[in-house]
Amino acid sequence: MGVRGSAIRIALTASAIAGIAALGLYAVLHFAAGERDRELRAWQARLGVVADSRADAVSAWVDGQYAALADIADNLSVQLYMTELAATPTGQRTSEALAQAGYLENLLRAVAARAGFTGPVAGPDVDANVRRAGVAGIALLDSAGRVIAATPGMPPLEGRLAAFLADQPAGRRALLDLSLDELGQPAMGFALPVFAVQGDRTPDRLVGRVVGVREVAASLYPHLRQPGQPWASAEAILVRPRDSAVEYISPLLDGSAPLARALARDTPNLEAAWALDHPGGFGALRDYKDAAVLAAARPVAGTPWSLVYKIDRVEALGESEARLQRLIVALLLAVALVTAALVAAWRHGASRRAERAAAALAALAQRHESQRRLLQLVTDSQPNDIAIVDRDGRYRFANLRAAQHAGISSGDMLGKTVAAVFGPAASARTERLNREALELGRTVNDVERHGVNGSLRVVQSSHVPVPASDGLPPGVLVVEQDITEAVTERERRERTQRQLVGMLVRLVDRRDPFAGDHSARVAAVARAVAEEMGLDPVTVDTAETAGKLMNLGKILVPSEVLTKPAGLTVDEIRRVRESLQTVAAFLADVEFDGPVVATLRQLQERWDGTGAPTGLAGDEILLPARIVAVANAFVAMVSDRAFRAGIGLDAAAERLLAESGHGFDRRVVAALVNRLDNRGGRQEWAGFRETRAGA
Repeated sequence: MGVRGSAIRIALTASAIAGIAALGLYAVLHFAAGERDRELRAWQARLGVVADSRADAVSAWVDGQYAALADIADNLSVQLYMTELAATPTGQRTSEALAQAGYLENLLRAVAARAGFTGPVAGPDVDANVRRAGVAGIALLDSAGRVIAATPGMPPLEGRLAAFLADQPAGRRALLDLSLDELGQPAMGFALPVFAVQGDRTPDRLVGRVVGVREVAASLYPHLRQPGQPWASAEAILVRPRDSAVEYISPLLDGSAPLARALARDTPNLEAAWALDHPGGFGALRDYKDAAVLAAARPVAGTPWSLVYKIDRVEALGESEARLQRLIVALLLAVALVTAALVAAWRHGASRRAERAAAALAALAQRHESQRRLLQLVTDSQPNDIAIVDRDGRYRFANLRAAQHAGISSGDMLGKTVAAVFGPAASARTERLNREALELGRTVNDVERHGVNGSLRVVQSSHVPVPASDGLPPGVLVVEQDITEAVTERERRERTQRQLVGMLVRLVDRRDPFAGDHSARVAAVARAVAEEMGLDPVTVDTAETAGKLMNLGKILVPSEVLTKPAGLTVDEIRRVRESLQTVAAFLADVEFDGPVVATLRQLQERWDGTGAPTGLAGDEILLPARIVAVANAFVAMVSDRAFRAGIGLDAAAERLLAESGHGFDRRVVAALVNRLDNRGGRQEWAGFRETRAGA
């Protein structure tokens, strides 16, 4: 071949060795990147679950403060007195009015003591013209903003509190955000409108408002602690925007007091600033101590706050990163040793005469086998199945775990096809995924379940295309991980949750025979409508679960009210309506896969914004809540009740269409009507007029 032929042979040999080294390096780095991504996704799920539960707990606490003031605002005696007071000039108020004011003050005292709107009061408690400075209390104001009655500790209506009352519309509930009171303690204010005793809750029926101020450290901040939290550096923090800064409004692990720390909002990668801009997000950031952290952010409903749940990156990823680094070093060492052996064998063979080429190749093969055994030893220590299969489906490499699952030694697997080792049926999936990885030129991931119950095995596999090199055809690196334990635990939790939901539904059904099947029917219609809209499985399940649980609060409503054959009183109607919020409070700490609790809280909202409890409108209302609201109205209209007969399916559909764009989302109503007319809904729901009481 001459000098030119020798140069070409040397160049080709060097290229082959470089290709093998590059392939080994690529496989090692790709595997490491995949492991890091999986670990980050796992922490995203863990932190997200805790962040959701703490944000819901804080939001529920805020709702609880409004609920306490609602006991005053919705009190018929308060409404009656305020209505009479609004119609009586100030100079004509009688002694009876003064007595009523005394009743109101006693009522305010009782509610304040029960709900925590109390605090220290400075000054003597004597009948003298001596002002007593308080930090917490409740006051009733007339429509002109004058105090009608107040608890002794109610702060004076001046300064920040007066500005808050002047700026907020009197006809809606309002929140005075956190600030430090005269004692240096975090405090908040809440206000609710008081409407006339009769008529709609419209601005022209407003007769005053009830205002409550309280210190919050002892009751709010404990909701940030996650029960059973196993991580030392993890903490939940409340933050809010303040001009060009972000303010930490809850205690911090470094000992900082609430409202004592604020940082510039443009601080690079600051977790608090990021949380305000990315509600619902997850990221790797820096905290207020400039430490690297993993953080999940959630908005707190009904407030201008965001909740950040974070953990130091070192605590979260330190152990797994150290383990991965050891593995990378071992694999790179193996690649380096193989490459070094190939280079040494090539140089050795190139210096031999042609007649000794066979001996040189034999020595090279022996050295290669030695390095292969080293690589085998490294991969055999891994808990996953690792194999390389060529484009013809034949094994080029298999570690110990892969051989154990095949039932033969790893050496016996080499050269055999996947079908020959596992059988045609069992190998069809692996062969299909390998072909897909080679055709697409990228990694293909898949999850498969084998067996049931005690024999269940769930396997997650990654199929990484390996390009051709050094005379070897293209192949696929197959890594299989057994995730049976994690999947089994998740499914066990889901079964337990479904059983609990079923038990709660049956408990409610036993108390109201005329609406005994109402929850199940609402859930069935909600699922059907969600499926008709082509929604994802989590949203479909959320709508169904919320439909089942929506009437759970009726356990607190007397049975005689639920089965009353005549129309309900105003108070009875209020109690039934409030049962929806009660069930949301019951379930606030239950972990669902979807936003079930938030859906239950929004079931009384209306598309046009006139609903309760927060007046959300349009797409501000969660889609599952809009679906369940339509399903509940439909089932209620077509079902018989103790005090009336149900209407026909067509009549109910017409009423829903008439309310589209006002009370209900037009798209949801359209999906229900389509299901009714074109997808078997009419036959499926024809028996909704039958009740247990009438059966």
